[in-house]
Amino acid sequence: MSHIGYADDPRINPLDVVERLAAGNDWSFERAGDDEITILVTGRWTDYQLSYTWMDELEALHLACAFDLKVPERRLAEVQTLISAINEQLWIGHFDLWTQQGLIMFRHALLLAGGEPSSRQCELLLSTALDCCERYFTAFQFVVWAGKGAKEALAAAMFETSGEA
Repeated sequence: MSHIGYADDPRINPLDVVERLAAGNDWSFERAGDDEITILVTGRWTDYQLSYTWMDELEALHLACAFDLKVPERRLAEVQTLISAINEQLWIGHFDLWTQQGLIMFRHALLLAGGEPSSRQCELLLSTALDCCERYFTAFQFVVWAGKGAKEALAAAMFETSGEA
């Protein structure tokens, strides 16, 4: 059985690329160390906290995008149903519910085995997370605050108007 060898060439930390992206957009950020950076971005509906984590052993850049919407215990099951319906529509990334904290977040990872991320890759990872959160935030609101069912909330959130009144 042959073993595949590779050179352990020093390379840049992927979070350096993310930090330059945040600074270039004048977003507030905090670098917790060599393996994590948190960025605050104001969206149309709410503020988003994006946490990038570099997982060296996997050579993966993980992104978790959370927003301030606490799910009460009585709505957990309906939010889980909504998350399942939303995730069926997504090609990239997924939503999760951390039931202990009642926290909803969008997650995705960029595998970089043997490579370095480009600014464009980091930008697309971030914009995908923000686009998904902006698109579905109102559906989560309808379920959590208005007491709507997942199907009705998703239909209302996906309703698009055209033209002007």
